[in-house]
Amino acid sequence: MPELPEVQGLVDFLSSRIVDHAVAGVELGSFSVLKTYDPPVTALSGLMVTSVARHGKFIDIDVDGIHFVFHLSRAGWLRWSESLSNTVLRPGKSPIAVRMRFDDGSGFDLTEAGTQKRLAAYVVRAPSEVPGIASLGPEPLSLTEPDFAALLAGRRTQIKGLLRDQSVIAGVGNAYSDEVLHTAKLSPYAVAGSLTEEEVSRLYLALRATLETAIAASEGKPAKDLKDAKRAGMQVHGRTGEICPVCGDTVREVSFADRSMQYCPTCQTGGKILADRRMSRLLK
Repeated sequence: MPELPEVQGLVDFLSSRIVDHAVAGVELGSFSVLKTYDPPVTALSGLMVTSVARHGKFIDIDVDGIHFVFHLSRAGWLRWSESLSNTVLRPGKSPIAVRMRFDDGSGFDLTEAGTQKRLAAYVVRAPSEVPGIASLGPEPLSLTEPDFAALLAGRRTQIKGLLRDQSVIAGVGNAYSDEVLHTAKLSPYAVAGSLTEEEVSRLYLALRATLETAIAASEGKPAKDLKDAKRAGMQVHGRTGEICPVCGDTVREVSFADRSMQYCPTCQTGGKILADRRMSRLLK
């Protein structure tokens, strides 16, 4: 799933290409992807793009006061073309969910792989009309350390889950929460409200450093290269069985029904291997 750094990279990429261009048309390859009906998607045609912004993991294209907002979810992506195909989309016949075309012939497709279709698009008069945006917590890089400490205080939530909770902090997902916790040398199962002052400070600095580094790595890259930039920067996420670059231990994994998390036992859990119930069942 694209997270804050990649979504910001897409926003910067789109801003450099579509601002001050008119929308020539929008096609739907999947009718279920559009979650609103008023204004209609046809209202965008002929209007000028004035800005592109990010709200958490949502991308917001302001088309002369009407906002085309989308969330790529777990398996979605944006595929850009300087000369977009003129082939008419046939709903349900390709992975393309939405196609947006501009007056110079360029445009993008929003695609989604897999069977779980969660990519969502909205046409609204204000971004706050999108439920997921209305419920977002603060942007992580806007938080001061005291603000961050206040968010954690008293919470009985495991820190991994809290970092992923968009209503608490906007934009961090499964991958970067793994990376932040590894940098902070904290167990993903540590309880947020039980962290010491020193651990909270370490976590705050790790959050900032991880996101700032990832944003810098995404800067100036075309949309097609952002996924590779994300993978290249990971130290533990997606690297089960590989060597931790900090201590040399083996990166371990805990699997869940729809995701997995990676961590380093030496760096984060005092050498303890966290129970992986799914693997335990397989070994019985």
